[in-house]
Amino acid sequence: MTNNSHLPGPEKVPEAAVLAEGPLISLAVAVLAIFCFSWLAEHVAEQHTLEFDSSVRAAVHACASPLLTRLMFAISFLGSGGLIASALVSFALFRHFEWHRAAVWLAVTLAGATVLDLTLKFAFHRPRPVPFFGPIPRSYSFPSGHSLFSFCFYGVLAGLLAGRVQSASLRVLIWLVAALLVLAIGLSRIYLGVHYPSDVIAGYLTGTIWTATMIALDRLRKRRKDRR
Repeated sequence: MTNNSHLPGPEKVPEAAVLAEGPLISLAVAVLAIFCFSWLAEHVAEQHTLEFDSSVRAAVHACASPLLTRLMFAISFLGSGGLIASALVSFALFRHFEWHRAAVWLAVTLAGATVLDLTLKFAFHRPRPVPFFGPIPRSYSFPSGHSLFSFCFYGVLAGLLAGRVQSASLRVLIWLVAALLVLAIGLSRIYLGVHYPSDVIAGYLTGTIWTATMIALDRLRKRRKDRR
């Protein structure tokens, strides 16, 4: 891995290198996330999270205001239509700069997130809570698709971009913006009342499982390639 990659120009480094140093770390993160998701899913199925969900929803709703509601609708859009638009722009830029592996990474990330979201929603069939604002979505509630997709897309995008800048402060800024955006999107879903807090947490855990698994597989592939 070299240190002379620049933001513009063809890619010369593996994107996953900036996200993890080795497959074992990524696999450990994925396994831990699986255990946490399984524990949460069991408690949701047995309705043991109702008190937690209700108390958090009530606390968040107590902060509601017209201005904040408009802001939360805008933030929530960044996890749906805004995310799709951002993905299309990203693919166009990756093609322009000839970042072919970055485009593949992002495509596989979104494809996997879609499969996981649909599979888990239909597996758990959790009804939506009564929204505080806006219409009730037609899909099931568990896990939160906004949380899952925002974690996968903005997290992976941050890794792809951070791996191509030399400034340490800029890398920190990229990761910080991505993290705050992902957290804000999850909070917006709770604020609007279209998800239980446990749905949002499950979305983050699912995203962690998927991205950590991808990173581990990429690192294993690279190690085998280097040994040849």
